[in-house]
Amino acid sequence: MKKVQLSGSLRTNVGKKDSKALRLAGLVPCVLYGQGEQTHFSIKAVDLDKIVYSPDVFQIELDIDGKKAVGIIQEMQSHPLKDTIEHVDFLELNENKPVKVGLPVRLTGNSRGVMNGGKLMQVFRRLNVQALPADLPEAIVIDITKLRIGQSTRIKDIANDKLRFLDPHNAVVVAVNRARGSVDDSGDDEEEEGATPAAEAPAAE
Repeated sequence: MKKVQLSGSLRTNVGKKDSKALRLAGLVPCVLYGQGEQTHFSIKAVDLDKIVYSPDVFQIELDIDGKKAVGIIQEMQSHPLKDTIEHVDFLELNENKPVKVGLPVRLTGNSRGVMNGGKLMQVFRRLNVQALPADLPEAIVIDITKLRIGQSTRIKDIANDKLRFLDPHNAVVVAVNRARGSVDDSGDDEEEEGATPAAEAPAAE
């Protein structure tokens, strides 16, 4: 998993008035928890924007007035109208304790079904997993090269001994559906290993 560094400042007061003053000064109130006592601090909004508005998930190396910690963003509150970040909760990581996180799904390769006119449908953009911090990849990478029309890749088809998938194992992650004008390629060769028949795909997550 990618790592970034952020510097923060401890908060002396944690009331609503203080939080409002921080936001007016271009800062975001934050809290770090998960390993003992909570730490309340603030981070520059411009620094957080680079992390939050990214498709990637990061392990964040925090320096809070000299206190070092590694965490991930667990929860975030945004302003309903301005779409600005109002508050961020960081979960402090323990290298010996599994953590739950949503990892982005990245597709590689050119599906033979799509090249024959099929329609690619990616149902999951993220998958929820549990693993030790050191075992977390940047993304769940799925090679769709062998997917034909009518086939799909389900969570159970994704092999990774270090990750525990928390979504239903039979859920379809990506599928190639038949489309008007597509060419039937089901009889070209024997069915490719690892590909399963596509089910009716639910709405994308």
